[in-house]
Amino acid sequence: MGLNDTAWESLFDKYHILAEIEQNGQFIISANQIKEFREPRLMTKFDHKINLPNIFTSNNLSILPITRGNYVISSFSAYKEFDEPSQDVQKISIPAHIQSLMPQFLVSEAIALNCANACGILNDFLEDDELVSTVSGRMSSGSFEFSINTALGTKNITVSNSQIEIDAAYEGIHYLSLFEAKRDLSDDFLIRQLYYPFRVWSERVTKTVKSIFLIFSNGMFNLYQYQFEDPQNYNSLKLVKQKNYVIVTEICLADIENLLRTVPLVQEPDISFPQADRMSRIVNLIELLNEKPMTKQDITSEYAFDERQTNYYTDAGRYLGLIDKTHDEDGNILFHLSTCGHRIMSLEYKERQLALVTQILMHKVFNETLKLHLQYGEMPDKQTIIQIMKRSNLYHVESDSTYLRRSSTVVGWVNWILGIIEE
Repeated sequence: MGLNDTAWESLFDKYHILAEIEQNGQFIISANQIKEFREPRLMTKFDHKINLPNIFTSNNLSILPITRGNYVISSFSAYKEFDEPSQDVQKISIPAHIQSLMPQFLVSEAIALNCANACGILNDFLEDDELVSTVSGRMSSGSFEFSINTALGTKNITVSNSQIEIDAAYEGIHYLSLFEAKRDLSDDFLIRQLYYPFRVWSERVTKTVKSIFLIFSNGMFNLYQYQFEDPQNYNSLKLVKQKNYVIVTEICLADIENLLRTVPLVQEPDISFPQADRMSRIVNLIELLNEKPMTKQDITSEYAFDERQTNYYTDAGRYLGLIDKTHDEDGNILFHLSTCGHRIMSLEYKERQLALVTQILMHKVFNETLKLHLQYGEMPDKQTIIQIMKRSNLYHVESDSTYLRRSSTVVGWVNWILGIIEE
């Protein structure tokens, strides 16, 4: 059990929080009360539903800030799942005269936003002219009221001088666009991150306020524009628009075919064959590990994984030789980039992508599946892929049902390779 879980169980116990919620539908807790057990900053930041402590999850609860020092706990519908991004991707280039923005060094949300602006992404997506970067950082919310869905119907909440944070705002002739930016590829987000800034700035400007979510990873920008159809209702947001942009690499089919011819096959490692369909998430994980080593707990909480997913994706990185697993001085499992992972992350963007493809194609099952795809112009069926898997001496894959589940990884990674070809 994590430190947050233990601390929250103690708080629920001490203040009879569940009984109070059952009676009054909510419980207001102060930062000082939380501080008795752990730092409030660590105890109240749950950007994704999966980050919530066990006692919240098992009782269908969430937490929202309502003043600078108080929070309300109730059965709120506080999160929203992302729609699947569309398959269309628009190619963009960093302007030739800009030397300091390189795809492999876009290591923070702020730099990614600057890059999106420099590449013309913001002009295109926001459909506005004369964009100027305006308000950002932490500020006070002022006072406003809103309704929010709970397990027992709609509830009214009053916010007064809570702290809000805006990653960036761009104002043009027609709109003020407020940005929440993230570097991790997650399944959902906390609506509050869009809603509180929207309420604050809708009351301060006469222009339409757009709420934008930007996710950046490995040269790809996914942008989502949301609109609160009823400004007084937290849950009234609708997706208005979604677009994807990718920095060009000029990788062509010949580059991939060349790798298929020249990459030496390796013996399968003594690591479970991956059950991690989304190669984009593995790349995203190594980007984050390139900043600093992370414990299993860090990855689970920062990355919007559950523990099982953390195991799958770190194992996949280890399978590819990109991640190593050790222990810190407290005995916690610690993940960090391998020597090969560090080398690949130091390469320029195009070379980095090709080096990642190389790590995949060194394994017979991916190599043969991609060859068949290129030969016949379509993905081999699952049974064909399973036959290749059975010939490839995979570690600890025995039952047919396991082969079938793991074949999804083969399809996912081969599609990822095909997706980076620009032709």
